[in-house]
Amino acid sequence: MSATDNAPSPAAANQSDAAARLADIRETVTRAGKDAGRPAGSTTLVAVSKTFDAEEIRPVLCAGQRVFGENRVQEAQGKWPGLRTEFPDVELHLIGPLQSNKAKDAVALFDVIHTLDREKIARALAAECLAQDRALRFFVQVNTGEEPQKAGIAPHEADDFIALCRDELGLDVAGLMCIPPAEDTPAPHFALLAKIAARNGLAGLSMGMSADFESAVRLGATHVRVGSAIFGSRPRP
Repeated sequence: MSATDNAPSPAAANQSDAAARLADIRETVTRAGKDAGRPAGSTTLVAVSKTFDAEEIRPVLCAGQRVFGENRVQEAQGKWPGLRTEFPDVELHLIGPLQSNKAKDAVALFDVIHTLDREKIARALAAECLAQDRALRFFVQVNTGEEPQKAGIAPHEADDFIALCRDELGLDVAGLMCIPPAEDTPAPHFALLAKIAARNGLAGLSMGMSADFESAVRLGATHVRVGSAIFGSRPRP
């Protein structure tokens, strides 16, 4: 038998490398925060596990990561109940768009929702939190680039929407989230998000992904959503 016969498959090698990549990302987050004069532990790393199955996620769990993000309710339902049996202290964040007909399932499964952006879904989520007696935390998604194809409340409508969610519906609005336009420098969008949050008394800033999380940390992100930099490339749609 040759040495190559015992070599791990590309998929297995990618899984074994995930823990090392996680450690590198954590170190970068810590360093960026320190350079910006922020207290240690100011930024939560959300490991975005969308499109990866339970066996690909498990090495990251075993490396100590406990905060994960998913884009789709149905996909998350297929893998996280089992993983949570093994790792009951996981905190699960929904970072993808949510339809009102999925509000019941989302409230049952997730702990934090980052994509609150319209009245219909806000009312559906408030009703489900009450019905299920669950206290989720929410981030209002702001479309800082005002891109017509992208989800999120327009910046000039954010104050009124935050007030509706927080004051009328009683939702626990922890902060704001944005996804800057791909072609733009992200820093001005992060600064705009921070400005809207500050005037509404919100501490949470969910901003920054694999390509720009270091900049986001330096500009005050409390949550960065990092997927491919931890798990590797996503071969599946």
